[in-house]
Formats: sequence, C-alpha cells, structure tokens
Amino acid sequence: MKKIICTLLLLIMTTVGLSQTNTEMREFDPAFAHTVYFWLENPDSEEDKAAFETSLQKFLDSSAFAKTSFIGVPPKASRDVVDGSFTYSLIVSFESAEAQQGYQDEAPHKLFIEESSKLWTKVIVYDSKGVN
Repeated sequence: MKKIICTLLLLIMTTVGLSQTNTEMREFDPAFAHTVYFWLENPDSEEDKAAFETSLQKFLDSSAFAKTSFIGVPPKASRDVVDGSFTYSLIVSFESAEAQQGYQDEAPHKLFIEESSKLWTKVIVYDSKGVN
C-alpha cells in the first residue's frame, strides 16, 4: 500500500512539474535557448516544491520576453551519462540574446529570485545560440 501511495504521489508531482499553463502555444525559437538546472535544499519537501513551482510558473506567465518554456524534473536515469542529480530544469527560448537580457532584467524574474532563492542550494545555467 505504501508503495502505491508513493507511486501516485510521484506521478502527481511529475504531472504538475511538467505541465504548462500558457494559453497560447508558441513555437520554440532556436535563436537563443536558456537552460537552467536547480537543486533545491530540501528536494523531498512537498511544501518547498509547491512554492518553487508556483513562483516559477507565475514568473513565466508574466514574462514579456520568454517565447516558450518547459519545466521539468529528472526522469529515472537509464544510462550512466544521464545526470539526474537536479531537482528541476527550466528551458526557455528567446528570439535573441537581447531578449534574454530583457528577461533577466524584468521585474517578474527579479521577484522569482527573491521568492525562491532561499529554496535552492545550487543553480547552473547554460545559454546557447542556434548554429544556423
């Protein structure tokens, strides 16, 4: 019974973490991708995860610059080369590096950092621009 409950909780958390609430589906822009990995201080805390997800989604829904976004959690690793040590990932696309800088400077991004930075111990960012 305990195993079933744990499995159901994991399924619910994954669904919440992967769901997007944007009403307008926009095409991924390969011009500039911003990939962020977060390690929460208390990755097993349902309260911390809910607070983080709420703050992050509120920020993304308010961003004037993010074209598309994806919030993810690590899947069960099936190969040794897969790093599943993070708690959340975020992938955001932009039409340009300048738009990504606008995103960094906008009030919703600063509010997200203010609300959520106490929840994480580590953040790694990978920015990429398209090769074409």
